[in-house]
Amino acid sequence: MQKINSPQQRSQKLPRLLALFAATLTAVLLLFILPALTKQPVVLTMLMQGQDIVNWKPFVKEFEQKNPDIRINLVEGPFDTNLVENLYTSAFLLGDSPYDIINMDIVWVPKFAAAGWVMDLTDRISPEQLSKFIPGNVEGGRYRGKLYRIPHASDAGMLYYRKDILKQAGIPAPKTFEEMVKISQNLQKQGKITWGYLWQGKQYEGVSAMFVEVLSGFGGFWANPQTFEVGLDKPEAIQAVEFLKNTIASGISPPGVTTYGEEETRLLFQNGKALFLRNWPYVWKLANAEGSNVRGKIAIEPMLSSTGKTGGSCLGGWGWGIAKTSKHPEQAWKAIQYLTSEETQRKFILQTGLVPSYKSLFTNKEIVAKYPHYPQLLKVVEQPVLRPPIAQYAQASDILQRYLSSAFTGRMSAEQAMKAAASETRNLLGSLKQPKAS
Repeated sequence: MQKINSPQQRSQKLPRLLALFAATLTAVLLLFILPALTKQPVVLTMLMQGQDIVNWKPFVKEFEQKNPDIRINLVEGPFDTNLVENLYTSAFLLGDSPYDIINMDIVWVPKFAAAGWVMDLTDRISPEQLSKFIPGNVEGGRYRGKLYRIPHASDAGMLYYRKDILKQAGIPAPKTFEEMVKISQNLQKQGKITWGYLWQGKQYEGVSAMFVEVLSGFGGFWANPQTFEVGLDKPEAIQAVEFLKNTIASGISPPGVTTYGEEETRLLFQNGKALFLRNWPYVWKLANAEGSNVRGKIAIEPMLSSTGKTGGSCLGGWGWGIAKTSKHPEQAWKAIQYLTSEETQRKFILQTGLVPSYKSLFTNKEIVAKYPHYPQLLKVVEQPVLRPPIAQYAQASDILQRYLSSAFTGRMSAEQAMKAAASETRNLLGSLKQPKAS
C-alpha cells in the first residue's frame, strides 16, 4: 500500500524543498546568469589614420550598438601611410601585435601575407560575394592565390581635363598620349593654356604609381610576380620614360614637375593653369568646391595609352584583414563583414564622397545624384593596372623611384636609368628568397 504522509510531515518537508529550490536557483545564477550579465565585451583594436577615424567613427558606433558584446578601439595613427605601415611592421616584429583588425593599403598585402602576419580569409567569404566587388580590388587583396584583405575603399589614377577649353576649341577628349601632346601644344601656341600636362615626378611612392600607368600604356611591365621577370629595361619601358622626359623638354609640363606630388599638381590644375592632370579621385571634390577656378569645368577619363596599346589606371585602395596574433578572430571577422557590407558602404560613400569597392554603387541613383561623375569613374577602376604584388615591393619601388628621378632630372639617360633599375631589381628578386604565405 502507498504510504500517505500526514499534514504534519508535509509541512515539515516544505521548508526543506524551499531551501533546496533557493540553493538551486542561487547555483544557476552564479554559474550562468550572473557571468552573462557581468561579462565584459570583447575589445578589438584597430589602427587608422586620423582622417579615416573621423569618417569611420559613426559606422563603428553603429556596429557596436548592434553588437553590444563587441567594442572597437580606434587608435589614431599618423597621416603618412608609410609611417602607418612602419607602425604595423614594428608591432608585428615584436611578436604580439596589439592590433586585431588591420587596415591595409593595397601594396602592403604581399608583404604582410608573406611574413605570416595576417590571416587567410579565403574560406570566410563566398565567390558570389566577392564577385560584387571591383575585380582589381579583390585581386589586390590576394597573395599567391589566397585572400588576405576585404576591400572597403577603391582608388585609381585618372586623367582630369578642362572640358570647357576643349569644348570651346571643338576638340574631343584625347584617348592616346600622342593626341594629348598635340592638343596641348596647339592650345599653348594659341595662348589658351599655360601648361598642357601635370603629373607626379617627385621621388616618392606617387611616382611609381604614376609610372606604372604610363608603362602599361606603352605595352610594358615592371615585374612579373610569378616568374620574377623584370621588364624595366625593355624598349617599352624606355619609351615610357622618354615620353615623360619629353613633356618637360617640350614645355608641355613645367620643369618643376620633377619635384611635384599629388597636391602640387592639384593646386596648379585647380588654379586654372593646366589643361590635363594625372591624379587620384580625391581631386574631384576639391576642384569642384566653392572658390575653385575650375569648378564645373572639368571632366575625367581613364588613363591614356600609346597608339594601338591599352592603358590602365593604377589601382590603389584600402581594405581590412585580421592579424594572425588576434585573440578574437571571429569577432574581428564579424566587424569586417559589417563594415564592408554594401549597405554600410553606400552610407559611407554618401557621407564621404570616397570611391566605392562595390560595382553597383557607382551607378546607385542616390549616389549618382550627389556625385554625377561616378559612372565615368567606374570605367576608370574597371581598367586597372596593379603595382607588382611581390613581398619586396617597397624595396622594388624605392629602386624605381631613384632611377626615374635620375632620368627626369637629366642625371641619366632614359636607357641608362632603366637598365640600372632593372639590374638592381633583378638582384633584389633573385637574392631574396620569396617567403611562403602561411
